[in-house]
Amino acid sequence: MAGLKSLMKDTAIYGMSSIAGRFLNYLLVPLYTYYMPKASGDYGVSVNIYAYTALILVVLTFGMETTFFRFANKEGEKADTVFSTGMLVVGCLSAVFLALVFAFTVPICNALGYANHRSYVLIMAVTVALDAVKALPFSYLRFEKKALLFAGLQLLNILLNVVLNVVFFVFLGRGQVLWVFAINLLCSALIFLCFVPRFFRIRWSLDFGLLRRMLSYSWPILVLGIAGILNQTADKIIYPLICPGKLDELGVYGACVKIAMIMAMITQAFRYAYEPIVFAKVRDDDAKSYYAAAMKFFIVFTLFAFLCVTAYMNVLQHIIGREYRSGLVVVPIVMLAEIMMGVYFNLSFWYKTIDKTLWGAVFSGIGCLALVAVNVCFIPTWGYMACAWGGVFGYGIPMILSYIVGQRINPIAYPLRSILIYTLLAAVFFALMELLPKSLPAALRLGINTVLVLAYAAHAAYHDLPIASLPVIRRFVKK
Repeated sequence: MAGLKSLMKDTAIYGMSSIAGRFLNYLLVPLYTYYMPKASGDYGVSVNIYAYTALILVVLTFGMETTFFRFANKEGEKADTVFSTGMLVVGCLSAVFLALVFAFTVPICNALGYANHRSYVLIMAVTVALDAVKALPFSYLRFEKKALLFAGLQLLNILLNVVLNVVFFVFLGRGQVLWVFAINLLCSALIFLCFVPRFFRIRWSLDFGLLRRMLSYSWPILVLGIAGILNQTADKIIYPLICPGKLDELGVYGACVKIAMIMAMITQAFRYAYEPIVFAKVRDDDAKSYYAAAMKFFIVFTLFAFLCVTAYMNVLQHIIGREYRSGLVVVPIVMLAEIMMGVYFNLSFWYKTIDKTLWGAVFSGIGCLALVAVNVCFIPTWGYMACAWGGVFGYGIPMILSYIVGQRINPIAYPLRSILIYTLLAAVFFALMELLPKSLPAALRLGINTVLVLAYAAHAAYHDLPIASLPVIRRFVKK
């Protein structure tokens, strides 16, 4: 299927850039966890503030990324007009946000617990506003299928961030969280400037009728996005409120979650490639079979990644400083939650393609309430373990609800039997890895785990990848 091949190619480009970007970001984790001692709580501060900025970013973009793809692919709509209209919404929201933050800096900082560190809040406010304004230009690159340019700018941002962090932390000896935020602001500003020449090439125009239609489509996506990002950040926002003075524990949790974020990386890469194609294929006869095949492709690959991370945890744990490794037990749980989030994202297109985005807001809202309830009820007893399991409930519930309702309203014949086989196979291999005696030599454990990972890959290659068509394999098959 030509569309699926295009999806795999674009996912590879986005994926490689995302992998490279995450790898560069991982270089910051040992840097921060080495130069920011656990007891200082500085790393916990960064985890907490970045959670707030992620939530604000969703509000400021107002669902306009998905809305842009939907309307830019509609007959009779001009991409430049859709882009201009979306930028008006994002730009106005960002300007109002900055005005409010600077007008009410003192009460905001007091409420967040940073009365003595107002600079943290002000710097990150400007940064998140810039990131919001950059979101639609990046979406336009995806719409134009300029995956390499998109990936290049993303990598430039991350590489510059890493280099500046190394300079300030290692060579200048300024290992403070303030410099983390300041460097982030500088990098965001420089990437924004890269888009300025493109702004002059766009035919700017405003259609108020289009604006009304776009807002009608986007506000449920906004609610969905808020609920979705709360599923990722609510625990990091709630934790200091329930356990004041324990930012060191939040730092441990945040550091270990970085290892599990390989799932978020894969899901993001898949989304960047998948979302433009989905809306472009809405009118195709084979659209639903394509969605079903893409769902299976996503699950097979993410389960493989899950097994790889689990298998080589003894190696990956060195990404974070030794005093932060007590929280590694949360990694498989967080990865499971991220897989569920990815499945839910795939399922979401049944309502996005028929303009029933209100369903997404309902499902994500229910999931968000479940996550918050788990965190509020169990953090006092279980600590950050409650945060990890809260994510499973927060994504698992809307995933199940979306599938059940979707099969009644806009059914898609997903290959459930094959998906179930892969899921059970991955679960069995994971259990075997976990049951290996801790007394086994590290090299032997890694060897056994590698065999299990290769067994899963062989199953996928035999049943679902066209290995017989490869020249070398075909030569042996013919013999």
